[in-house]
Amino acid sequence: MEKKSTDSLIIMTELVLPNDTNVFGNLMGGRLMYWMDIAAALSAQKHSNAPVVTASVDNISFENPIKLGNVVHIEAKVSRAFNTSMEVHMKVWGEDLKKRIKYKSNEAYYTFVALDENSKPQVVPQIVPETTDEKRLFDGALRRRQIRLILGGKMKPDDASELKALFIKE
Repeated sequence: MEKKSTDSLIIMTELVLPNDTNVFGNLMGGRLMYWMDIAAALSAQKHSNAPVVTASVDNISFENPIKLGNVVHIEAKVSRAFNTSMEVHMKVWGEDLKKRIKYKSNEAYYTFVALDENSKPQVVPQIVPETTDEKRLFDGALRRRQIRLILGGKMKPDDASELKALFIKE
């Protein structure tokens, strides 16, 4: 079975309250990562129609801080499905409602594994990318997956065919 990337779209919105901030009045990175994990898990569950567990979190770089009183918007959707795992791409924006400004905070990829009723990995539907951006994310997902597997000690660098193709001309 195949599904569209947009079928897994989740948009989560949170208000940054005093308990969410550091001494500078900025949203704490850990709190944002917590919210991102929830949004990404919902997206993966929506795609797989199954409970999921977080398998990995890629590098998260914070471009702009989100201030106390601002709104956080997290957009999550599955960019590619493999056998039992799914890569979820997220974009995060801050919004100052008073100034009517929306700004990008960060972008990240999380990987989830779908589980069956026995808590064993279960096969997930494949993704059919439709837009140019979805195709770009889909195409890059295999390279990102190979990097994750190498860093996690589950793949030898010599076996990373997609990565080698970027650097070695045959």
